[in-house]
Amino acid sequence: MTKSIKASAFRRKPESIFLLILKSQIKMDSGFRRNDDLYFHDPQSCLVFLAMSDILIVYYSRTGNVAQLARLVARGVEEVPGMHARLRSVPPVAPVTETAAPPVPDEGAPYATPADLRECAGLILGSPTRFGNMAAPLKHFIDTTGAEWASGALVGKPAAAFTSTGTTHGGQESTLVSMLLPLLHHGALIVGLPYTEAALNATRAGGTPYGASHVAGLNADRAIGDDAKILARALGRRVAAIAAKLGT
Repeated sequence: MTKSIKASAFRRKPESIFLLILKSQIKMDSGFRRNDDLYFHDPQSCLVFLAMSDILIVYYSRTGNVAQLARLVARGVEEVPGMHARLRSVPPVAPVTETAAPPVPDEGAPYATPADLRECAGLILGSPTRFGNMAAPLKHFIDTTGAEWASGALVGKPAAAFTSTGTTHGGQESTLVSMLLPLLHHGALIVGLPYTEAALNATRAGGTPYGASHVAGLNADRAIGDDAKILARALGRRVAAIAAKLGT
């Protein structure tokens, strides 16, 4: 007899991982529940289920500030029991392409793929500002998601955005909105930061109701402040909590 696979063995916070099974696409006869945990008869069913508790964080970072925010957002995601952050980056683009980007970056998070969008329980986008808009590499990735738009891969999933700019009025809110607009076209449920987050009222260097943010300075060397850190984690936590509730 084949030994069943315990789902919580793959997660650091197993206490409520079974909740998402109710909205998953896994057939009930592919596994069973015992003592508030899930057991699957084969590895593939277990992996498909676990992917559905992932919050996908896709970002582009030139100087490292957006990457730092992405890791803070990921920490917030993993503060929600049963949820996991899947960090992904996008490759740079240029007007003239001489050499194709490698399939795996030299450092940092792996590059995002369409499969990540299909498998995730929620999506959070991050980008520096480019004249009040998201950076071209992230826009290029979004522009390749026509098949996922047609299939409704993100319909009904919570989604949010975060950014970093050089100056306080460098286009933070318009950059965040530029990332939220395609998410609306994809049918995602937009998640922001409410003013019940005390840090949103106190912050002087990043954080908006449209999403988490950071003012990095003209040399991109200003450390992320305590309030901005709190708000970045709060954004990840909100998206993950909503995804968990939608899965119950």
